[in-house]
Amino acid sequence: MDLNDLNIFQTVAAHGSVSKAAAELSYVQSNVTARIKLLEKELQTPLFNRHKRGMILNAEGKRLLQYTKSILSQFEEMKHAFQNTSAPSGVLEIGIVETVIALPAILHAYYSKYPDVELSLKAGVTESLVQEVAEMRLDGAFVTGPVKHPLIEQFDVFQEKLVLVSQGDDFSVEDLTTRPLLLYKKGCGYRGRLETWLKMEGIIPKQIMEFGTFETIIGSVAAGIGMTVFPESSISGLVTQGLVCGHAMPEPYNEVTTVFIRRKEAFVTSTLQSFIDEIITQTEA
Repeated sequence: MDLNDLNIFQTVAAHGSVSKAAAELSYVQSNVTARIKLLEKELQTPLFNRHKRGMILNAEGKRLLQYTKSILSQFEEMKHAFQNTSAPSGVLEIGIVETVIALPAILHAYYSKYPDVELSLKAGVTESLVQEVAEMRLDGAFVTGPVKHPLIEQFDVFQEKLVLVSQGDDFSVEDLTTRPLLLYKKGCGYRGRLETWLKMEGIIPKQIMEFGTFETIIGSVAAGIGMTVFPESSISGLVTQGLVCGHAMPEPYNEVTTVFIRRKEAFVTSTLQSFIDEIITQTEA
């Protein structure tokens, strides 16, 4: 068994297919199949349930995948530690929740100083982004805090107020029981705050419709389809244009902190450290 075998195993597990894994790794299928069989022979246990449409990890395969992720991430960390240079460069993979209004300013300031860095952004909800940072699939992420995770370190970026957003300015709490709520999927920090408040008040929404992007949600609200919840700063321009209206939520449910997170104890490259430094500079300005 070597690191390449584990990489092949992880790729097959991710795709559930030998052919797709072989294409990603630029290997022939027979080689991928042979390495998986050799790995199973060495560990003396099958790792996949095989069927006509592909392969699914069995219990032992899932156990090995956890070891594999840890081993491969530590190997990458070791390489970074020895290959890292003082000048920030390379790819920085950052997760974001879509409504971080200060993000463009942070990215512009950082890129102006470090043009050799390639910034790769991935949008998502807080829960999934936290998991990806914990598993070292992202270098860091802007999420809704505070984050309670044993593997995560966090830095406050800024605080905001959440507001309920509707098409018109006529609003009452009863509207939440008669009009659909348009929200991100489960795991969104804003949605979590709203649902906590509704539960405490004993309010049962008429319907929850899930969407994937800010533009789709806010466009649907502006069209009169339903209501949503967002940071006040993210809709201020739309309010000025008269497209939507914001309505206050009660404390403490309206308080939201955006934090930047990274994996604890992971090696901090000069690229990531310079990005964290820029966040601190921008938030203190």
